[in-house]
Amino acid sequence: LATAYSYAELSKLYPGPGSSYLYAEQAFLSKTHAFKFARLAKFTTGWASHLYYWVYPGVMVGVTALLAGFLLNQFWPDTFSATYNSPLFMVLFCIIFAFGVAYIAYRGVTGTTAVNVVINVVQISALLVFSIMAIGYRSQHPQGSTGYHLSNGVAVTYQVAQETVKDDKGVPQPVLVDGKPSMDKDNKPVYQMQDMKDEKTGDPIGADKDGKPVKDPKLAAPFTVDYVDGAITKDDKGVETFNYHKDAKSVVSPHGFNFIFIQAAIAILILVGFETVTAMADEAKNPKRDVGRAVLLSLVIQGAVCYLIEYFAANYMLHNGYTMPNAGASGAPLGDMMVIVGTWLFGSVAAGKAFMLVQAFTVFLALIGTTLSCLSTGARVTYAMGRDEEVSSHFGLLHGKTMSPHKAIWALAIISAIIGVVTVSVYMGGQATAPAALDKHNFWYSFGIFAPEMYTKLPNTLLIVTLISNFGTFLLYMMTCVIAMVAFKEHHTFNGFKHIVIPVLGLLANLAIMLFYLIGPFSVAGMSWKEPYIALAVCGVWGIYGAIYFLKGSKDKGKEILLSSKPTSA
Repeated sequence: LATAYSYAELSKLYPGPGSSYLYAEQAFLSKTHAFKFARLAKFTTGWASHLYYWVYPGVMVGVTALLAGFLLNQFWPDTFSATYNSPLFMVLFCIIFAFGVAYIAYRGVTGTTAVNVVINVVQISALLVFSIMAIGYRSQHPQGSTGYHLSNGVAVTYQVAQETVKDDKGVPQPVLVDGKPSMDKDNKPVYQMQDMKDEKTGDPIGADKDGKPVKDPKLAAPFTVDYVDGAITKDDKGVETFNYHKDAKSVVSPHGFNFIFIQAAIAILILVGFETVTAMADEAKNPKRDVGRAVLLSLVIQGAVCYLIEYFAANYMLHNGYTMPNAGASGAPLGDMMVIVGTWLFGSVAAGKAFMLVQAFTVFLALIGTTLSCLSTGARVTYAMGRDEEVSSHFGLLHGKTMSPHKAIWALAIISAIIGVVTVSVYMGGQATAPAALDKHNFWYSFGIFAPEMYTKLPNTLLIVTLISNFGTFLLYMMTCVIAMVAFKEHHTFNGFKHIVIPVLGLLANLAIMLFYLIGPFSVAGMSWKEPYIALAVCGVWGIYGAIYFLKGSKDKGKEILLSSKPTSA
């Protein structure tokens, strides 16, 4: 909120395209002595912002490909695996989706705005419907009652028989810990277990109270809901696992200092984007009035509707039939929860699946809107730098008919497609235990699938690319808070609280969350150090390349790095 307020204040002072890039230059040019740093501050802010605005659309392309891959199994389970998304399909999807969204952005701001309005209305409505249903499910299934759990994607109210997981050659698969088979107290291998299902119908096979298979689900033992007894469990080494919340108070209560930072880090990914409207100030009718309002309003809507309400509802619904670890291991946890509440409310497995698919379509629309918004903003920041000849000047051209920065848009489409492919390449990396062996061997799985144990060793590319984007976001937000302080320092509207205290709070909050990504792996169980430090290395390389590009470009074009005098137009 402090960062958003800084953006809102700056948009009143400097209405125009370019967002933080514009603000950096104007803030320093308005100063008596610090004006000499204007070009350096402008380039540094613009270059750092590309870590966010160029990478985040690619993240969204990859995430959308993962959703599409998940849906393929729902429609064609005999062809596509429930455990592994098809690498070939996701690569093709990333390319088509990136260029499809870029085409919408290319059509101009009018078309982009109309698409975003429709998408946001549908998205928010769908989120509220699911939230009400999730809270209703918990309210109607008290402790000890018969409830639903998922078995092979099907929501059932009875216990399901178990069987040993085997590979395609019929060899039982052991549970792997640190790449080695786990052994029980008698030094015998512990094998992976899975729910049994009917080979013809795919329906889960029930189990009686002793765990033995029964053909008729009516003879199976009922599944009993628990919110209390198994909320927190410990393994034989004393390591705790949080499974679900025992009551509503637990959902909103802090569960530890580290968990607060983890949740804040996740929230950043959900709430970013409120500042994108500032890059389109040129298209606003009254930018000094409307842009600042739009920044704050968008954050409130995202925070209140798209985060707090759904966060509470989804967490409140968790129970022993669908736990936090289940959600973490799923490719689409909300989809799983939608199947459960849909089956319960509408009375059949088919209806539950249909409800999930309808909701998945709204999520797909939301991802289109998010990708479109960030791609449009990123292209306009690149356009502003191209117009100033801080990057290649052809990026500073507008299309004659659509008046969109078409060169920057199509360049970003290519970059987003590539980043999207990287994002999904090892999206299952960093697993604590090896997943089941691939159960589908066809054209769609002709490449890109690793041995199950490799997924416990390889870093998670989805997390790496997301962290690169997040680090770019933190850097941009911190710079913007500093720019806000500089901009109002000698201005007649200066207010100590608005223009010093609030920006400092925003700066410190962003810095703290960024540092937690780097320190957390050494103090929080389950956090990996690989992904954040690979992401940090990428950011470092980008920064070094930017410094070389800036120095060489300044020399070739005869531009001053530190200004000796203010430009006559300033």
